[in-house]
Amino acid sequence: MKRLAGRIALVTGASRGIGAAVAKRFAEEGAHIVAVARTVGGLEELDDAVKAAGGSATLVPLDLRDLERIDPLGPHLHQRFGKLDIFVANAALLGTLGPLSHHEPKLWEEVFKVNVTANWRLIRTLEPLLKLSDAGRAILVTSSAARSAAAFWGAYSVSKAALEGLARVWSNELAKTAVKVNLVDPGATRTAMRAHAYPGEDPMTLPTPEAITDVFVELASPECRRSGEVVRAYRSA
Repeated sequence: MKRLAGRIALVTGASRGIGAAVAKRFAEEGAHIVAVARTVGGLEELDDAVKAAGGSATLVPLDLRDLERIDPLGPHLHQRFGKLDIFVANAALLGTLGPLSHHEPKLWEEVFKVNVTANWRLIRTLEPLLKLSDAGRAILVTSSAARSAAAFWGAYSVSKAALEGLARVWSNELAKTAVKVNLVDPGATRTAMRAHAYPGEDPMTLPTPEAITDVFVELASPECRRSGEVVRAYRSA
């Protein structure tokens, strides 16, 4: 039985890595995918994979740094679908690893723009659609860096901590609705961002993005009752 049959699911950063893996898995589970990403080529590859699996997708080429272009997304989706069942906020920037005092202001602001402000803008435009669903589900992708306060992780660590605060506030605000909001910490996963952060690491020792999609399906399903939690996609601490 397909757990997400008939659901409409929007995924950001859907052209590669965890976003692409989640989008394909959701399509396999019966959802129609609204795929948001900067790279048109990556979106087209995702579309081919979704169609090959018998699914369907709507492609939305969008750079989340262009904040003004986020706002019309909700009205457009309402006109086409009348609701949104699932929102996965996956897109993120790593920025520079180094001392806080060495960060370039422009890059610092860019990391916060994508990791925090763009997600707030998405919340503003998508919340009404999630409330129109019988079981709206929002999943924001976080990182252990949000809680470790590790030295030299600067903008990424602080922005993910802000994202977790954003998600918890939103969850509390929606407590009396049918919408559930959770965070997923994927852990060490074989992605381009991970390779950039740990250039000496053997990627073959890490789980693939496809291997961690079960938790996303669980949190996206209408049966899910969890909200306001950080859910690990891996077993070890």
